[in-house]
Amino acid sequence: MPRRIMYVQLKTGHDTDQGPSWIGWIRFSKTWKTAYFRGRTLRRGPGMSDANFQDVDTGEEFWVSGPKRDRTDGRYGRTEPEIDADAREAYEAFLLGSPLPGRERG
Repeated sequence: MPRRIMYVQLKTGHDTDQGPSWIGWIRFSKTWKTAYFRGRTLRRGPGMSDANFQDVDTGEEFWVSGPKRDRTDGRYGRTEPEIDADAREAYEAFLLGSPLPGRERG
């Protein structure tokens, strides 16, 4: 399964996409329609945009996208993401100009 460092933000229950957010490792299915993050299984539902996922157990919606070097990851506001310990070193190297693991070619 492909594994990437991604930005994840909880959308459900938060006004204008300003829910809590994280930078961490996500595993994706071969079709990229299912993501696995922090023990959750997130799936793209019918009619959802590419970056919107829904937790299969709780129905909560999440925004999942690649992190940005300028740290403007939040869609409509700036929220400081929690950075998972196992992703911190690679994420900080990315902020300094290194490619993200698995994204060396774009």
